[in-house]
Amino acid sequence: MITQKNIPFQTIDWTLIPKTEYKGESGSAFWQTVQFPGLRIRIVEYSKGYVADHWCQKGHIVHCMEGEFVTELQNGKEFFLTKGMTYVVSDDLSSHRSISKNGIKLMIIDGDFLKQ
Repeated sequence: MITQKNIPFQTIDWTLIPKTEYKGESGSAFWQTVQFPGLRIRIVEYSKGYVADHWCQKGHIVHCMEGEFVTELQNGKEFFLTKGMTYVVSDDLSSHRSISKNGIKLMIIDGDFLKQ
């Protein structure tokens, strides 16, 4: 059975979306979140020295808007992303976390379409 989730045309004025702070192992992440059925869109900013406090298994599309950061996989591999780069992963295909030395701004999209 396919359940259709239609999102009508709309714009998002990110200046009107409040920021929520999430503390990392060090530093903080600031999320602005827009939620639709089965779809979440976020602008996320990491402070200088940010290290995520957990290993994430959720799938994402992560686009680097400003700055540079490292996505570290639990198996030890590291991927360096800079402005204009994107990574994509489905749910439960990797354990990953973000590390930002100098701060960064990302757009992160996730949702039901990334489930295996």
